[in-house]
Parts: sequence; structure tokens; C-alpha cells
Amino acid sequence: MTEFSIGEDFLQTENAGRKIALDEDYAALARALGRRGIDTEAVVQKVMAFGVAIPTWGVGTGGTRFARFPGPGEPRHIIDKLEDCATIHQLTRTTPRISPHFPWDTTRDYAALREIAAGRGLAFDAVNSNTFQDQPNQEHSYKFGSLSHVHDAVRAQAIAHNIDCIDIGRQLGSKALTVWIADGSNFAGQSNLVSAFDRYLESMREIYTALPGDWRVFLEHKLYEPAFYSTVVSDWGTSFAAAQELGPKAQCLIDLGHHAPNVNIEQIVARLVRFKKLGGFHFNDSKYGDDDLDTGSVEPFRLFLVFNELIDAATRDTEGFAPAYMLDQSHNVTDPIESLMQSAIELQRAYAQTLIVDRPALAAAQQANDALGAHLELKRAFTADVSPILAMARLRAGGAIAPIEAYRAAGYRKQKAKERPPVTGASAGIV
Repeated sequence: MTEFSIGEDFLQTENAGRKIALDEDYAALARALGRRGIDTEAVVQKVMAFGVAIPTWGVGTGGTRFARFPGPGEPRHIIDKLEDCATIHQLTRTTPRISPHFPWDTTRDYAALREIAAGRGLAFDAVNSNTFQDQPNQEHSYKFGSLSHVHDAVRAQAIAHNIDCIDIGRQLGSKALTVWIADGSNFAGQSNLVSAFDRYLESMREIYTALPGDWRVFLEHKLYEPAFYSTVVSDWGTSFAAAQELGPKAQCLIDLGHHAPNVNIEQIVARLVRFKKLGGFHFNDSKYGDDDLDTGSVEPFRLFLVFNELIDAATRDTEGFAPAYMLDQSHNVTDPIESLMQSAIELQRAYAQTLIVDRPALAAAQQANDALGAHLELKRAFTADVSPILAMARLRAGGAIAPIEAYRAAGYRKQKAKERPPVTGASAGIV
């Protein structure tokens, strides 16, 4: 059976039915922004150049520690994942890179995998290691830690896995390794807090030494879960301290859900930019904790404020400023492809909105201690509906004016449900 894909003829027909309305909306927005001295065409060009990576695990149905409810047409292996990721990029034109996870995406021929991805218009972003789960036939368990484990043999196993991921990444054309560990404790006194962090640093030094010269390693922190009393790399300060000790190739990765409630994430971004330690982001959204909800679905203003700091850094030509962007979400009740497309669009939206901030006026208000005036400069940009800019950018790049609508009209999920045998039964697990 020939694998179904969304044809270009279908996409052009879909766009044709929406083009007149888009032209009208875009012209009206261009006139409105023009009165404020904003070049709408320049914004479109920048939005077209913006990209965010899709995690390979993101195209599968997620879950919680209570249950996972499989969806129809789920990807069975890495090739299916590439197919779904390529469809997302075909329609949004903003997800040209994919971020693999090992051993979940292990295959026999990585050179061939790279060619298959390239044939679908995709390249590989940072590779992700996994020492937070025990794998089949694994010699040593990570139940009580990995890179910070009290036993040398367990740490050696975790170090070797990360170095293997670097080797795989080199074959795939990646330039970065993301390291997140679940190490920590659930009881006071269970772990020596100083010694655990020292063992983590010792392990990371071996991994750091194995990095190619043009690579970076992203250190990802998380406040809690699965460890609930203490976490070895619990916050951005711990991550920053580790990155400082390791060297210039070590930088900090910010997952928007990995902080304490109400933490000022945009200020953390500013601090890491200042010290040249901002490595990148895992974008998602949250209401209570590390919810891994769709990006921009709960707190779009916070997302805008994060991008405001990023644009500020780019405007100042900050040395070494090259953050990596990736979505990291768990899609428990939605079609993962639809959620990832919408999240990519929300990132584009926040990016475009921050591009239309009147930065000289903002700086003048800040210099004059005009608190409300400065705030209103940001709100003026945030409340602007830049949807016509995003749609025009997608259209000019060969994507869909309305990606989710086109995806549904094409019947992609229904076709994949026929091609891919269903996963039966409910199971627990985040991914």
C-alpha cells in the first residue's frame, strides 16, 4: 500500500480558497502597522526565517503516570515519526528540524536515517539522552540516580550512554547534546546534597570532554519530579553554576514548565543572555507545574515576554547569542500533529509580536521611569493580531494558509490509522 501524504495540488487548492481574504486582512494590517512606522514586509521575511525543532516523541500520544490512551494512526517507529514531522513542516513551514531521543529512536543505519530525513526536507537538531528510565537488558538500574549515582558502575554506564548519543548525533549532523537527569531524593537524609552534585559534575566533565569542537551541551534543570524532596539539577542557578564549571561549550536549557510557580522566566532568560549561557528552550505551557501543555495555550503573555528578551538580545547583537528552539509537549487528549502545528504557530505569533515593539519608545519610557508607558508599549504589540503576517509567511514559504484546517480536510490522520496498526490497551507513562 502506498503511504498517504498531503499532495501539493491539494494544498494549493486549499490555499486558493483562502487567498482573497488573506490579501485583504494583510493589506489592512500593513496599513495599520505602517502608521506606526513598521515595515510589515520585513516582519514577514523574519517570520519566514524563524524555525523551531519538533521532538520525535512529540508526534506520539502522551500520557500521565495514571494512564495513557493511544490514538489512531500513532507512529510505530522513527520512520513514521519522520513522516509526521515532515507533514507538520509541510503545512507550517516553521519546523525544519527534528530532535531525536535515544534509545527511543535507535536504528541500525544512521547515515540512511539522515538521508531519509533530508528527503523529507528535515535536518536533525540536538540529540537527547535518556538516563531517567531503565531499558531492556540494561545492566545497572537508574532507580536511585544516573550521573550522580553513588556507585561508580552506574555513573559509568550513564556516561557511556551520553557519549554514544554524541556519536549518533555526529552521524546525523547534529551539533548539540541535551542532558536531563531525573536524579534526586524523596526523603530528607536520603542523599548527601553536596556529594550528589559533585558526582554529577564529575560525570558531566567526561561527557563534556567527548564533545566535538563545534558542539554544545545543554544542561536542563527541573525543580521536581520524579524526585520530590530534592533534585540534583533543580533550578537555573544550579544549571548555570555547572555550565560555568564545565566550560564555554556548556550552556543552560530552559523548559518553561521546569520552574517553581510564578517564577519570572523572562528575567532568567535575561540573566543567561548576559552571561552567554543561554543554550536554548523547550517550549510548552503550564497551569500548575510541569504540565507540558500546548505552547501558548495558558499564558501567551509570558511567552511574549520571553521572546521580548530574545529580540532585545538579538537587537543588541549579543555575542554568542544562538539559542536553540524546540517544542516539548505531551499531547494526551489532542491529535499530536494538530497540537504541534498550533504550538509552532503560537511561537511565530510571539516572535512576530515582539518584532513590532517600538523599541526606541520602550527605551525612552524606561529611561524616563514611565512605568505605565513602558508597559503599554509592550501591550500594544502583544494585543496586535499578527495572524495575517503568519499566514502570509506560510503561504510564501509554500505552506498552508490555515494548517490545521488543511490537515483535517486532507484526512491525514484517518489515512494513517489505516496504514498503521492500532496500539491496543491503556498503559501508564508520560510518553
